[in-house]
Order: sequence, then structure tokens, then C-alpha cells
Amino acid sequence: MNKRELQLKAFDRLLTIMEELREQCPWDKKQTLQTLRHLTIEETYELGDAILDNDLNEVKNELGDLLLHIVFYAKIGSETNSFDIADVADSICDKLINRHPHIYGDVSVANEEDVKRNWENIKLKEGKKSVLEGVPNSLPALVKANRIQEKVAGVGFDWERPEQVFEKVKEELSELQEELNSGNKDKLEAEFGDVLFSIVNYARFLDINPESALERTNKKFIKRFQYLEGKAKEKRKNLREMSLAEMDVFWEEAKEI
Repeated sequence: MNKRELQLKAFDRLLTIMEELREQCPWDKKQTLQTLRHLTIEETYELGDAILDNDLNEVKNELGDLLLHIVFYAKIGSETNSFDIADVADSICDKLINRHPHIYGDVSVANEEDVKRNWENIKLKEGKKSVLEGVPNSLPALVKANRIQEKVAGVGFDWERPEQVFEKVKEELSELQEELNSGNKDKLEAEFGDVLFSIVNYARFLDINPESALERTNKKFIKRFQYLEGKAKEKRKNLREMSLAEMDVFWEEAKEI
């Protein structure tokens, strides 16, 4: 049995198990598209954590959890004759073929940027009224800002050079500084949002994913702070009773680890 046959056999096994669970398991029988939604979001974040940790075994496991959810949704859809797993697979296959005319058609592209521009233009021809329609409303704000900027850049609405974007960052910081003494909380929040948006844009020009960069810093901070907590506990000290200077000693130690 070749590799493709093994893959198809494994997928068929999953479909069979899903059917059995849906018919026999009290919990699985009760699930709906709506009840699974928040669980799917949670599983996606867990996959993201595994990727950031570069834990390939856990990436495999989390991909399995997500694949289960996809099969689960398709099974529920089939019960109302709305769609099944074949419809799901055929739908994405058709979309991929249509949006890759440089592979399945006679369009020529020079680089990745050409591919992105073609992708957005094709989506507009498919009936999209705006290139931003594909950005989910429920995305976290940082991720959404990045996707918005990627989308509009795909149709040419973009800066030409990184230094231009950095100048924009400095301009937004200056405007934030001006509002600090105004006492107007609403304007201050608006300017702060502009600063964040411009920094996300600059990250894109540096080919840095801002979400990954921030999460990397979050993990680093957590590791160092927990080291600080551990050292304080060793010395039978309460963090609230320690001075910043005392805590900084352990913080500097944590940075060396």
C-alpha cells in the first residue's frame, strides 16, 4: 500500500469513527454547529501555541483535533442534506483552481506579490464588493489589523518602502504625545489605536508577524516572571513585600537563562 492509499485509509477510518460517535455517543449526538464553534476556536489557539513552541508532535495532535472538528461539521451538515465532507473538499478544490490561474490557467506571475494581487482581484470578480469582506469581524484586533493591511496591499494600496512606514509610526507617536496632556480619554484611545495600527503595518514591511512577535514576548515575560516568583518563594519572601530593586536582581538573572 503506497503513501496516498494509507492517507485515504486513515481519513476513511476517521469518517467511520465520526459516524459511530454521532450515532452512539450521548455527547456527540447533542452537538450542533453552534455548540462546536467555541471549541473549534480553542483548538485553533492550541495549534497556534504548539507552532510557536515548535513542538511538532503537539502540532500533529492539534491538527488532528481540528480535522475532527471539520469532519464533525460536515457530518452535521450531511444530516440536513446541506453539505457533506465531499462537498467541503470539492468546494476548496474548485476555489484553489480558480484562484491559481498561474498554475491551472495561462496567467503568468513573476513573484509572490503577483500571486497575492491576482488572488484579491479574482475574489472581486467572484462577486465580493470589497477586498475587506474576507476579514472576519470576530478576529482579535491585532490579527485583524494585520489581515486588513495585507488585503489592501494586495490591490496596490500600500507604502513603497519600509522607511516610509517607520516615519508614519513616529508621526502617530507624536500625535499620541500631543493628546497626553489634553485630558480627552476618547482622543487618546484613538491615537493609541493609530500607533498600534502603524506598528502592525511596519511589522509587515519587516516580514514579521506581529501576533507571533507579541506572543513570543508574552511567553518570555511569563518565563522570567515565574522565575522571579520561584526565587522569592525560595527566600520565603512575598513579592508584594519586595522592593523593585530586589525583584530586579532576580529579573536580571532570569534574562540570562
